[in-house]
Amino acid sequence: MMAKLMTSTIGAALLLAASGASAAAPVTDCANRDTPFSAASPLVDVLLSEQARAVVEKAIPGKIAAMPPMFTGTTPPTFAAILDVKSAAGFFGTDAAKIAEIDAALRKVPVTDADRVARCARFDNEVPALTPTPGKPNILVFEKINGFKDTPSVDAAHAALIAMAARKGWALSFTDKGGAFNPQTLGQFDVVLWNNISGDVLTVSQRAAFKDWLEAGGAFVGMHGSAGDPVYFWDWYPDTLIGARFAGHPRDLQFQEARIAVQTEHPLAKGLPAQWQMKDEWYSFKSNPRLAGATPVLLLDESTYRPNDPQMPGLVMGADHPLAWTNCIGKGRVFYSAIGHMPETYDEPNHVRLLENAISWAATDTSACAAKAQ
Repeated sequence: MMAKLMTSTIGAALLLAASGASAAAPVTDCANRDTPFSAASPLVDVLLSEQARAVVEKAIPGKIAAMPPMFTGTTPPTFAAILDVKSAAGFFGTDAAKIAEIDAALRKVPVTDADRVARCARFDNEVPALTPTPGKPNILVFEKINGFKDTPSVDAAHAALIAMAARKGWALSFTDKGGAFNPQTLGQFDVVLWNNISGDVLTVSQRAAFKDWLEAGGAFVGMHGSAGDPVYFWDWYPDTLIGARFAGHPRDLQFQEARIAVQTEHPLAKGLPAQWQMKDEWYSFKSNPRLAGATPVLLLDESTYRPNDPQMPGLVMGADHPLAWTNCIGKGRVFYSAIGHMPETYDEPNHVRLLENAISWAATDTSACAAKAQ
């Protein structure tokens, strides 16, 4: 079904991003541009610096070379963009004393102009040519990925959104340009949807524009991998917007059948059964998003799958394991669902219904968070 959707002419009836984008100067305001090297640096920034890389290789000889290429690439998408030096060294059992030694040595490495250029090169200032459709809910689907890109899940979600929009009467615009995050462009949209985004993708000014737009009454929808990075370099995103940091997922049994319990009193549960079974990659979080003010729509029943994994300790959340939830950030509406690694999940009727409910709510229920913002 997905393959047919990808090639169907239905996309012609929807508002998609134009291929052109305005000319843009090189990025100079990436958040990490001037940050001193340390064990908290993005691994990719250390790999881009010959001197910084040499520090790590001297401290833990042969370890970088032993890492899979997907972990050491310096061109996005790369896993090196969602690891810091400390977490990467930890994969090899590096002890705290050695990591402290690496940190001290890295802090002595000067940040050069070449480093600044290299660090900002994975960001962009390109403003895409988008023309929203009057009279319809306008949804900006963001697909810029600097970290881990699971192409099958991204493509399946992309195709499913096109099919949903045709059924629901939405206007979609797709872009992989961070330059879309400016006040004028964002002001044309009802919802910004992040399709399995991984990695730091917005500059300082783009972050500010997004945060201001959302808090003033915009809406955010996040899919699966948009909350699945092991390390973040923008605290507001996981701690406030998502409301919980990713702890991991089982690796030995990565894909398992599990039971999902629907919180039937939640407005987004309309049309969903009280529970259903499905197979996917199941996320756990370091804290419960309720602590950040979120209201779960779905809970994951840990008794129906095996969250314990010798390779990934700390995945048990217990009886209250939120899987999808809503929240308010200022006047802005937020929805996140951890479902969506397996492409087949975007054909699963209950998951599709949940996403349709969530996107419609985000696009149209402008009063949902207004009272809480008073």
